[in-house]
Amino acid sequence: MKFAAKTLFRSVVLAIVSPVVALVWLQSRLLRPHVVFSGWTQTFALLPGVTGEFLRHALYRCLAAECGEDACISFGTTAAYPEIRIGNRAYIGQFCTLGNITIEDDVLIASHVSIVNGCRQHGTARLDIPIREQPGEFEPITIGHGSWIGEHATVAASVGRECIVGAGSLVLKPLPDYAIAVGVPARIIGDRRDNAAPDRRHTDAQSIEMANLVTR
Repeated sequence: MKFAAKTLFRSVVLAIVSPVVALVWLQSRLLRPHVVFSGWTQTFALLPGVTGEFLRHALYRCLAAECGEDACISFGTTAAYPEIRIGNRAYIGQFCTLGNITIEDDVLIASHVSIVNGCRQHGTARLDIPIREQPGEFEPITIGHGSWIGEHATVAASVGRECIVGAGSLVLKPLPDYAIAVGVPARIIGDRRDNAAPDRRHTDAQSIEMANLVTR
């Protein structure tokens, strides 16, 4: 029953978003697509409550490169580029700012997190012209499967799978899988595999083998 109601509600909000999608198509013929996309994510970011979450999900499903099933984009969060990819069951907290990035399945992002495309988006080599007019370099950024980014973190490099980034950290260099990183700039202080609970299936298999040896 709950699944059916959720599916119906998603269909309703999709119908509500459909005129916006048509308007975006028209606007993109006059303006740069990322300007149009960013503007609408800002508008939908202000919609409160569960209804707002459903409407944002529908908007991203229609306009972003990918927005997975049951992904959640919370109040106040904006994205700058329609090339963004958001995986299944990803959770993005309140008041986050997102660049042209890939967020894989089951990622948790706390509130007030900024994820940008590297530290060289603006050129700074010349002094005779403003920084805003100098060409920069956008780095592809991926937040790996199952990783958790803490509140108020700033991420400017890719994060591996199953990582933890501490609250308030500044990630300037890519993090390997299972890394635990904290600080400004962030440094790796551990590996999640070191303290991981034993594999239950492996333990059960060992128990069965021991039982077989005892009964032989």
